[in-house]
Amino acid sequence: MEFKQGLSQRIVIAFVLMTLLVGGVFGLGIVKAVHVMEERLLSGVLRGDLDRLLLMDTVDDWRHKPQPDQQFYFSDGPGRFALPAYLQGLQPGFQEVFHGEHAYHAFVREVEGRKYVLLQDQSDFEDREQALYSVVLVGFIVSLGLAMLLGRLLARKVIEPVVRLARQVRQPDQLLALAPALALDYANDEVGQLAAAFDDALGMLRHALKREQLFTSDVSHELRTPLMVLASSCELLQENPSLDTRGRAQVQRVARASEEMRELVQTFLLLARDQGDAAAMAVQSTLAVVADELAQQWRQPMESKGLQFIYQQSVAGTQRYHAVFLRTVLGNLLRNAWHYTNSGQITLRVDDRGFTVEDTGVGIPESEREAMFQPFVRGGEQRGDGLGLGLSLVRRICVSQGWSVELTAMEPSGCRFQVVLASPPAGF
Repeated sequence: MEFKQGLSQRIVIAFVLMTLLVGGVFGLGIVKAVHVMEERLLSGVLRGDLDRLLLMDTVDDWRHKPQPDQQFYFSDGPGRFALPAYLQGLQPGFQEVFHGEHAYHAFVREVEGRKYVLLQDQSDFEDREQALYSVVLVGFIVSLGLAMLLGRLLARKVIEPVVRLARQVRQPDQLLALAPALALDYANDEVGQLAAAFDDALGMLRHALKREQLFTSDVSHELRTPLMVLASSCELLQENPSLDTRGRAQVQRVARASEEMRELVQTFLLLARDQGDAAAMAVQSTLAVVADELAQQWRQPMESKGLQFIYQQSVAGTQRYHAVFLRTVLGNLLRNAWHYTNSGQITLRVDDRGFTVEDTGVGIPESEREAMFQPFVRGGEQRGDGLGLGLSLVRRICVSQGWSVELTAMEPSGCRFQVVLASPPAGF
């Protein structure tokens, strides 16, 4: 069973329910006990009074013996001692009798075929009984209020270690290698065991982060050298006077591709390490410049596939962004549109708020759109050997930069990716 209330609310609810159950049972027990005691007590009193009346010799003696709040009747009795019709059907023993607006306790006895009835007005008993019931009800309500108050006070005290542990776990410093163990601050109880479990989990997470940092450092070191060799080789080839125009264009393509690889390596390293200082030193560029470069780069592949490429730019601002991140986001969206569009057109619209990429491809069902931004998730029309990381990378970059990306459908088919840019966050 899943509870949606907080832990403190559950404790308060448990206190109130326990009080409701215990107090309810106790109150009902009091009411039942009062009723049984009343019946036994009054039954004994009325039995004794009736026995004494039956020992009298004459009716004249009887009229003086009943108590002021008692009435005495018997079968064939003279005058006011005559048994009324509403009492003739009573069975022997103690019982309650209601007549009009009056209520009586009655004790009935049959002797030699004659029925004797002694009534006693129960108004006083009813008043005391109602007062007792009122006290029980008020006590029950007060106990519920006290249970709620006590539950709140104890809940804060009980969950205080849990709240403190949650606050400590959320601290970014806990991922540091020299962070102190959490379990040392807690007793060897359930909270202490939870803190020890967090220590184990954080230890494994620190180990994984350390291993990733070492891996990215190694990748950075190993890839930069061959990329530098490629760049320098391209520069030397471009200076070769015997190189014709076609060869020079191919060398420029290789140089541009190696530069893109270098920027992508830097992108992955920044996202993996979250190095704000290094990102702040990265190349900045305007949206118009990046969009023009990528539009020129992708126009030929799209048109060679038989697609119409529409590029509309109306950027008036000079806001500068992280060039590598911006190029990666826009390039992945254009590549995704080219990859999943067989016919029709691809449109890139750029303005001061951001950019929009539209295509007339296979589209993505609404139930799968959010999942498309997860790693290793590909569309239903899977093509090529991609791993499904492009849109995941787009989402990660947008989150890190404070940008937003939204996926909607095109009619009758296709997708629309809209990216709204914001000022780069502090540290980037």
